[in-house]
Amino acid sequence: MIVADTDVLIDFLAGREPTAERVALAIERGQLQTTTVTRVEMLAGARTMRELQTVRALLQALPTLTLDEAAADRAADVKRDLERRGQPIGMADCLIAGIVLAHDGVLLTRNERHFARVPGLALATSTPPR
Repeated sequence: MIVADTDVLIDFLAGREPTAERVALAIERGQLQTTTVTRVEMLAGARTMRELQTVRALLQALPTLTLDEAAADRAADVKRDLERRGQPIGMADCLIAGIVLAHDGVLLTRNERHFARVPGLALATSTPPR
């Protein structure tokens, strides 16, 4: 399962390639999901009513993985581990990583600088598969 991070959904809505094509293909194939954290970030970031409607339409097309107990525990492990190593990332990124790890997903993100630090987290590129 591929789980979209906030940055790739923003790129998709803006039509930025190659991310837009990658996301469109994954949606078309029913392979793309997102997280409740990304849902919050997308909805909170909408600046106009038109943007909000567009974001809601996109999110309606994507299953959303929730922050349940297992995901919260994984997120806490990620946060503790990265802080102990002196390589912290933000709380939202820890939550997203925990959700993806708890669901054995692959995170589709441009933010490899942060997420590559998370042990065991599988990352996908925005280049469309052939």
